Amino acid sequence: MPIQTVPLTLPPSADPSKFTVFGREVIGVDLENLSPAEFAEIERLLYTHDALLFRNANLSPEQQYAFTRAFDPTSESYAHGNQKTESTKKSILHYLKMIPRVPQVQLVGNGTLSDHEGLETAELKHPSHRTFHKTVVSPEDEARGATRFCRWHMDAALYDLLPPKVTTLYALRVPQGPQQVCRYDDGTGDELPIPLGATAFVSGRTMFDILPRPLQSVAVRARVRYAPHPYVWMGPVAAHSTGLALESEGKEVSLDQLPPWTEDKIQVLPATWKNPVTGALHFQVHPCAAQELFVDPLPEGVSREGALYPDGAHITDLKEMRDLLYKMQRPAIAPSLVYPHDWKEKDLVIFHNRGVMHTVVGALGPDQVRVFHQSNLAASSAPVGPTLEDVRKYA
Repeated sequence: MPIQTVPLTLPPSADPSKFTVFGREVIGVDLENLSPAEFAEIERLLYTHDALLFRNANLSPEQQYAFTRAFDPTSESYAHGNQKTESTKKSILHYLKMIPRVPQVQLVGNGTLSDHEGLETAELKHPSHRTFHKTVVSPEDEARGATRFCRWHMDAALYDLLPPKVTTLYALRVPQGPQQVCRYDDGTGDELPIPLGATAFVSGRTMFDILPRPLQSVAVRARVRYAPHPYVWMGPVAAHSTGLALESEGKEVSLDQLPPWTEDKIQVLPATWKNPVTGALHFQVHPCAAQELFVDPLPEGVSREGALYPDGAHITDLKEMRDLLYKMQRPAIAPSLVYPHDWKEKDLVIFHNRGVMHTVVGALGPDQVRVFHQSNLAASSAPVGPTLEDVRKYA
């Protein structure tokens, strides 16, 4: 019998016409006892829909790791390297804590925990725009429920280790409280009602599809060079009010002040990644970690009329690069294109980490406990970019 799915429940803010493919809830599947045929169908569904929701899942850390690894069976290490993030205090990811007996599963959330999966105590802090953005919502507005996205990203070290194919996120405890209103505060007036403690997702496929043709041409010809140790490099830098870009104020850690790094571990990845099942193109760039942008020249025989960078480009100026990426990515985080997942305890969401961007949202007080297990594994192979046929089609 085929696995049953239903579309995700969209908020009133979402444009249903843009979510005909994205996201499905999977019904009646026992994740602890999947047959090979059932797993193959789930894998197909994941790459087709980019995010799958399983309600009332029961997974130990060992089972979550095994399920995550099944999508890339030769991968073993957590995406940022086992035991690396919490020991690197200068990294903006130092809040991540591993489960001691299963270091490929991380504990994330908010509040104080005791005796949790081998951790005697754990102080969790919900990532918030307050510690990442250049400007913040006023305490008065925050008390009235105003908040922001924190940081749009994909899960990836982007130095040495390859971006994971999938991420699994499992909700153990979910805070209760009224909705908040996510403000963009970028002059557009955009706002988005958000459930407390939500995770927001946008489709990289939609991000590519809605680009005007000149920017699609750039997207299929571009490669991104990521900074060495990017989460340390960006540590002192403040972010834009949408959480989608960094301010260009020269505050990045200088390369000679970073932890030791070597050129052979620098990652240069396509800006657009090809879906392994559907063949669709996903614009997939971590805007905060990007350091340089390469744009290849137009292929021979392609019209140059209206084209950007027809002879190619190597953009090293951070502001110029960030402004271009922002112009390409900002339309896709419009309120009508964001899926904010309203978590319930025992929800398991698995998402195509090479096909979506996501961010935590909102602000939580110390007594609002949020406990999640997250797993993603450094991939065994690099993302595949557009084919020459794709480039010719969109250039």
